[in-house]
Amino acid sequence: MNEQASKHYQTQQIMTASPATLVFMLLDKAIVCLKEAIRAIEAKDIESRWRANARAMEIISHLKSTLDHDKGGIIARNLDQLYSFMLSHLPKVDFANDANAAQSVIELLVPFRDSWKELASRGNGPLQDAAKLASQSLPPAAAKAAPIGPVTTQPAKRPEPPSDRPRLAISA
Repeated sequence: MNEQASKHYQTQQIMTASPATLVFMLLDKAIVCLKEAIRAIEAKDIESRWRANARAMEIISHLKSTLDHDKGGIIARNLDQLYSFMLSHLPKVDFANDANAAQSVIELLVPFRDSWKELASRGNGPLQDAAKLASQSLPPAAAKAAPIGPVTTQPAKRPEPPSDRPRLAISA
């Protein structure tokens, strides 16, 4: 398949995806980027490491910025703290060439990605299902750091980014 057709297909997937599927896709892409950063560290490829880590940080920042704190209650606060924790660790990947920092964030992202994948496969179910799935699949250390309670919110509306801020796009 040529590159243009592939991009068109990918755009169609994104445009027709449910909100749960979009969150799953973003979490999955962040994990892929962090794994790429780890491979680049092992290969001593500084530029690739930086690009992959920057992409993961951009995705996590986007997820953090779309939290609805007014309606999200404790879930939004906990996710905000968890995303902030991740974003505070990812600079170590670049500044210290630290693959362990990337791996620790991957270990936090994987249960969320898997939960959102399961939720997306069920259709547009309530967000309580996502919170329950995520809390059941969190590693013990992460569950203590960010307990997940009941959800009483609808998906957050995505704010338009300022014109000087690059738009987030999922790429293969």
